[in-house]
Amino acid sequence: MPLLEETSVPKGRPPTLPVVVIGNGPSGICLSYLLSGYKPYLETGAVHPNPILYQKLQQAKHLPITEQDLEYLSEGLEGRSGNPVAVLFDTLMHPNADFGYELPPVVQWKRDKQQQIPHLVLGSATPGGAWHAMEGSMLTISLGIWMELPGVNYRDLTNGKRRVVTNDRATPEEISSYYRNYVKLMGLQKNFIDNTYVTSVQKLCRGHKTQAVAKEGSEQESGGVGNGENEAFDGNGVECEDSGGGGTLWEVRGYQRLQKDSHVPFCLFAENVVLATGASDFPARLVVEGEELPFVLHSISDLGLAVSQGKLDSTSDPVLIVGAGLSAADAVLCACSANIPVLHVFRKNIDNPDLIFKQLPKTLYPEYHKVYNMMCSRLHTTSMAAPSVANGPQVASVASSMCAKICSKPPQAVVNMSTNGDSNLSPDYTSFPEHCVVSFQPDRKCVLQGNNSLKAFKISMALVLIGTNPNLCFLKGQGQYLGIDPTKPISCKQNPIDINPFNFECTKEPGLFAMGPLVGDNFVRFLKGGALGIASCLMKRLKKNEKLIGDGPQTLI
Repeated sequence: MPLLEETSVPKGRPPTLPVVVIGNGPSGICLSYLLSGYKPYLETGAVHPNPILYQKLQQAKHLPITEQDLEYLSEGLEGRSGNPVAVLFDTLMHPNADFGYELPPVVQWKRDKQQQIPHLVLGSATPGGAWHAMEGSMLTISLGIWMELPGVNYRDLTNGKRRVVTNDRATPEEISSYYRNYVKLMGLQKNFIDNTYVTSVQKLCRGHKTQAVAKEGSEQESGGVGNGENEAFDGNGVECEDSGGGGTLWEVRGYQRLQKDSHVPFCLFAENVVLATGASDFPARLVVEGEELPFVLHSISDLGLAVSQGKLDSTSDPVLIVGAGLSAADAVLCACSANIPVLHVFRKNIDNPDLIFKQLPKTLYPEYHKVYNMMCSRLHTTSMAAPSVANGPQVASVASSMCAKICSKPPQAVVNMSTNGDSNLSPDYTSFPEHCVVSFQPDRKCVLQGNNSLKAFKISMALVLIGTNPNLCFLKGQGQYLGIDPTKPISCKQNPIDINPFNFECTKEPGLFAMGPLVGDNFVRFLKGGALGIASCLMKRLKKNEKLIGDGPQTLI
């Protein structure tokens, strides 16, 4: 179903919606569920194991959680998310989960069709987001039941599949199928528009000019409407004030890709915009010399493809894997299962408490602890012999200048380490803790730096798996100004979007909300709290103003 074509509304302005959600992964799906009138109530007869929270819930048990004071309810709760409402929603859905219990939720869901908030969820693929692109053979970090959304039990859609009593993790294929079917079962299809790409989001004010929120210099589709064609949106560009007929509006432009690579542009207005894009759009890069060479890749799927095509085998030069997260560990497991030698490089010390392996129970994640044991036991030890310069002084000079930016002490000349004759290399796997990549060379040599020394290894392929970054190109400066530190790019770990912790509204942009990895909630288990906070906020504003938008929603499709 194509969106309204931009060319079909030459007069006046495009239709207005109360909410537009950008991103149709589990964040967007869960929010659509709550905006569709589904409300959580305390289950009759349910007792929460936290007596203080249970007492608070009893005080207003006749009201849905969305109409209660979320700050009051979440006060004092502790969990594995930095967002208090995320911890609240998680403990309502999975009481005492961190203690190993699988207790039933203490909330029940009731639908009030009179309390729906019209909205659209825009996504570049079918509902489920990035889960459709993940490898089907791996297992999720979270248990399958932690991946489920409100109202539909995960096991009911997977035929009760349970691998072992102590390990109920799922494959990405199972999870993506669950999310796709969830939208159909809950009757949410009308809210979802697939294959859509947002190119511009701008803040408009009734009676005022377009404010510079959209990406500057974008193509015509994202050019804004403050150009004289719509007299309702011109003026002096001052701060918006909400008055009777409504104040701030967001203009969302983009296109929907149809069959045969054709696309239909669209333009619509929204009272509120929710950023639910996730953070896996772009792989993080080392930003070192030679990273653009064809043998340097940034996706584990590239490794799997090379193995399946017979380009890598046990006789190949080692595969260099950079990173100490779970994606890097998955790549190590993939290479080792195919008997491909691995050089594993990571910055952290093996005893660093921030390593993800330190936070995973061995009984639930045996494969990752196998990788961690190799990281600790199969270390490369640098020879104390006098170094020999590899590839002449030019490489040594380049590597030294690169390392000067990283190390406090200048490194020595590059030591040429033969992968065939180096006794410090294990035949199948060798780890390089506290090392960094200095450069990749066209002859497939990689220069590493550690302990104030440089080493060059011949490799067959390099996989750089050091995290991912979100794609917010439809916002000015990739939305960097929305971050906790506006001088740095948005990052789910280092610099999430700065929000009100109880309603998930951006502190720098009223009417703009963010949820999921963009605010630091990387696990599905916790990102559902964002849906609770946003739905609660919008519903309360609707009741306070007696209407959410000035003109009422119009048909878009």
